[in-house]
Amino acid sequence: MKRNTGLQQISVSFVKGIGQHSIASLAELGIFTVFDLLEFFPSRYEDQTIRSFDEICDQETVTIAGEVVSLPIISFYGRKKSRCTFQIKADLYVIKVVLFNQNYVKNTIQLGDQVCIYGKWDSRKLAITGKFLGKDIKEGKASFQPIYSLRTIVSQKQMRKWVKYALEQYKNQIEDWLPESVRTQYKLPSKRETYQILHFPQQTHALKHGRRRMIYEELLLFQLKMQLLRKRIRESSEGVCVSVDKEEINRFIQQKVPFPLTQAQQSVLDEILTDMSSPYLLYRLLQGDVGSGKTIVALLCAYAAVRGNFQVAIMVPTEILAQQHFESFQNLLAGEDISLACLTGSTKAKDRQIILEETENGKLSILIGTHALLQERVKFCRLGLIVMDEQHRFGVEQRKILREKSSGQLPNILHMTATPIPRTLAITAFGEMDVSIINQMPSGRKPVRTRWVRQETETQVWSFLCKEVEKGHQAYVICPLIEDSEKMDLENALELYEKLKSYVNNVFEIALLHGKMKPQKKEEIMTGFKQGKTKILVSTTVIEVGVNVPNASVMVIYDAERFGLAQLHQLRGRVGRGANQSFCILIGNPKTEMGKERLKIMEETHDGFQVAEHDLNLRGPGDFFGYKQSGLPDFKIANIIHDYRALEVARQDAVHLIDDGELWNNPEYAALLYFMEQNGYFDAQMFD
Repeated sequence: MKRNTGLQQISVSFVKGIGQHSIASLAELGIFTVFDLLEFFPSRYEDQTIRSFDEICDQETVTIAGEVVSLPIISFYGRKKSRCTFQIKADLYVIKVVLFNQNYVKNTIQLGDQVCIYGKWDSRKLAITGKFLGKDIKEGKASFQPIYSLRTIVSQKQMRKWVKYALEQYKNQIEDWLPESVRTQYKLPSKRETYQILHFPQQTHALKHGRRRMIYEELLLFQLKMQLLRKRIRESSEGVCVSVDKEEINRFIQQKVPFPLTQAQQSVLDEILTDMSSPYLLYRLLQGDVGSGKTIVALLCAYAAVRGNFQVAIMVPTEILAQQHFESFQNLLAGEDISLACLTGSTKAKDRQIILEETENGKLSILIGTHALLQERVKFCRLGLIVMDEQHRFGVEQRKILREKSSGQLPNILHMTATPIPRTLAITAFGEMDVSIINQMPSGRKPVRTRWVRQETETQVWSFLCKEVEKGHQAYVICPLIEDSEKMDLENALELYEKLKSYVNNVFEIALLHGKMKPQKKEEIMTGFKQGKTKILVSTTVIEVGVNVPNASVMVIYDAERFGLAQLHQLRGRVGRGANQSFCILIGNPKTEMGKERLKIMEETHDGFQVAEHDLNLRGPGDFFGYKQSGLPDFKIANIIHDYRALEVARQDAVHLIDDGELWNNPEYAALLYFMEQNGYFDAQMFD
């Protein structure tokens, strides 16, 4: 027998007071059903509790009650704008009240009336500017007014009225899909109580109580989706199973890898190879700080896949990085009878045709490339492993296209990133993946000394840079713009290149690199820098990810306050890759406290994961990668930064419910299971 699907199927048109015109306005807010209306929570609250003067601070938003001692005076300004002023006596003070565009107050109050005003308090002027709340409100009465985020002609008063009517009409049909045992364990209110609290709170404590319930519910539902996806991926019967010859891998490491693997690298490699050789599909995120040695782990995994008679696709975001990976793989795989190629947008037509043919017929074992790998003409014969470097640069659809390049079974997938992702964000954005972390740097690496200096010290920075170059080292000089901009007074690459060139006076070879150059020119410049011919490279952020020049010991970043912490750390990671002491100099004159704080954090923090945590706290989850991360959920109340403890608890509970089968076998979770079924949690397309 099919259960009643409840409030999700009842149109808002059945709520008292909502007519046809209002239905259209609510639809613009994404509200179509009674469930949508009740789940449309206030974005904030106005605490209109009347407070005494000894409790309030200057510029605080407060509610003040007092006796009217002067009649309102209306003055007009601008077009249809007005100012209403009068005085009230509160405690021992006479307070000036300023109300904008509230002319009706003049005909509402009289001398001697007790009134309440809500607004910003100016202690110096003994004045409050805000809005008129009404007359005869009792002293000390709590009044939390919900404020909704409304983009339509719907007023706050209307929205409150409709929610109130909906709660009254349908209170007996509000179903709670959290079992009573869970609510008791975490001391959470019922769903009906939660709606009442969040829409019409009576006190701060109750409001916190209601928010805790919805935060846990939101995070649990999302983590259930992630764990279902993880289960579906791992148990896919179509996944490639690679026969891994560990003795052959160890032989290759001993003979070809020019340095011993760190304990962290070895541990991560073992995890990945175990997954590749298991019946489960490898779907793993490999994190590691800049310079921690992720590339060699990827190469060893690729080697294992090829020796298991499968092909490997390695996709990276830039041509520079693709070429660098190709050269690294080529050097390490020399003499191993393994064919590999590099495919980018600038690959010549003749070479491209050969690469495409050999990829499709299976002669080519490893194909490294950029977005060019996504072209329809690129087809693999027996794709066994996909490695996506700096995977957050690629969208969901791009990942899906590459995954479907295999003609048969689903290939193993290894995502890699040198942008350390805080645990809270990793659990949220990549909760369906297993996560491996290389948290150990290769021996002999010295932390990069970082210093923030003002623009005025530019010539001293150049002098220091030249002294380092005289020692036989190389240097990067980074700036955010290519050409001069009238809107932003920033150093730009072209102008800076000319200034530095004049300063060094042909003593050192200096080159300019930026994103508008043709690929061939970029490659020519990078080759000169890698070979040590070019001593100083002036560049935009095209060298941010992956470029490896161990002899470079100085990184100078102009207008450093314009960059996010994660990007600054990535740029800093281009130096300190050799045995020499390296330096990062941040040049900037930040005008905000946040800008100053970012640069101080860079001076004091060298660990990428700590930098990432600071970045997440300063910028928020949506901007962590520089743009809205594809797949990052938009929670109504939960905040993954502030609610990280609840996120951990919800994840643990979701793992238990899915892995132990509690969701299906325990009758207590019948309502939750039904809700998930009705909302598509088990639909395959939900996870594509």
